[in-house]
Amino acid sequence: MDLQKADLPDLFETLRPLLAAEAAAETAGTGVDPDDLEQAVWVRLLEHRRIPAEPADWLRRAVRGEARRARRRARREVPYDSRHRSADGHGRHAVHGGPGAGTRTSTGTEPEDALLHGEENRALRSAVARLPGRCPELMRALLSPRDLTYREIAGELGISQGSLGPVRSRCLGCLRRMLAVEVAAPALRGMER
Repeated sequence: MDLQKADLPDLFETLRPLLAAEAAAETAGTGVDPDDLEQAVWVRLLEHRRIPAEPADWLRRAVRGEARRARRRARREVPYDSRHRSADGHGRHAVHGGPGAGTRTSTGTEPEDALLHGEENRALRSAVARLPGRCPELMRALLSPRDLTYREIAGELGISQGSLGPVRSRCLGCLRRMLAVEVAAPALRGMER
């Protein structure tokens, strides 16, 4: 039987409770939204252009088919944050722009998390650039992806290897104080000088 506009309201009202229950059952624990699944089934019915002989059976098969299709699509789609994952499975975001940029681990996968981490990184880059003396150079060297040793950092900065630890400690303390004012830190971690 062909699908007529006059038949649609009755068909929708008859099948709506069954479709809602089937969609909820198929999407439980899969990450697929039941409303999206319901909509896909209604679209499939409209594309079919015929009222199936057994609408309830057709609906159950259509829900299962659309659920399988949605799960396959979800497996193929890669969330934005996953593109920035390293071999150890952690997300990486640059702390400093340009060559020699450091990294900071991020576990958020939502766009809001990415935005917040971007704002934190901008605040961090700005604070590092305003540090006094050799602190900006030292922080860039410490955060360098080249993973420099203390000996290499001391050689690059022209300071003794023994003074690197105390200078690093003072720079981090200064950076902590600057960021505590700019980024509302819930609590201080570690010792502050």
